[in-house]
Amino acid sequence: MSTSPLTQARQLALPSREAMLMRHPAVQAFWDQNAQLFEAAWQEWQANGEHGHIGLDRSMYDPRLRNAVERSWADPSQEGEVKQLWTEVFPNVYKAQFLDPERLKELRHFMGRVADAGIPLRPPYGIVLNRGGAMLDPRSEGYLAAPEFQKFYRDLMDHFMRPIARLLFPDVYGYDSQTFGFSIQWQAGKDTSLRPHTDASAVTLNINLNLPGEAFSGSGVRFMDRVSGKSESLSFEPGTALIHHGSVPHASEPITEGERHNLVLWLYGEGNQIPLHGAHHNTISPQERWTIPKARTDAFAPF
Repeated sequence: MSTSPLTQARQLALPSREAMLMRHPAVQAFWDQNAQLFEAAWQEWQANGEHGHIGLDRSMYDPRLRNAVERSWADPSQEGEVKQLWTEVFPNVYKAQFLDPERLKELRHFMGRVADAGIPLRPPYGIVLNRGGAMLDPRSEGYLAAPEFQKFYRDLMDHFMRPIARLLFPDVYGYDSQTFGFSIQWQAGKDTSLRPHTDASAVTLNINLNLPGEAFSGSGVRFMDRVSGKSESLSFEPGTALIHHGSVPHASEPITEGERHNLVLWLYGEGNQIPLHGAHHNTISPQERWTIPKARTDAFAPF
């Protein structure tokens, strides 16, 4: 009797933290050799109901944002309603209520079941290795391939993030056909901080998944303004999001108590192209903003 993909995947040991941080060739071989097995295992995991039959859909979003976005897709001239929901909290950094705090429990419950699935997931180790995180996009090896999550993720990128990014940052149009994403979990005493850096993205969306009442201390995101030299630490409330050009320098400050859970999502162009800072960009119409690019998805992952 053959062993199912889910059982086979659960019998594999994740490469060590040290090997991943050192980019040992055996680590890449592990993900490459088992790519199809892991995708089949996630499909079986969901088919078995191990995801708890939790449906991830547009009802997860803040109602005001969801309704404004849906009206804009039906009539792009209404996009001003979407823009009004975003507040510029630092130069070229905007904040809004993105997810419905009352629905975060379901999304977190789903992610908790993912963490307990026993299927190897590749944590983000581009700058540091985040122990509780996972890669989300199919371009990344060892990504979260559960069909229910992938459907939610794709809709988030295409239906919400991209037109919002184009509305707030017109220069990203044409540099937003490719997607990338990962989850992170900052834990006091473990994953403590991330040094100042820029992202290899045209635009970055950082969504907080903490539940109402699930407090943490520290772990703000400090942004630096290249023009004035000023910096400011911005914090998250449950379900809120920050969106900014990837070129804006920022850092995650040390977390001193509790945990912070986030989704970090990127858009960029083919061949990892991003707009030049301060370069001229063509004016586009609302109708052009509310479209999905026809460019093919490439297989390049930034890290």
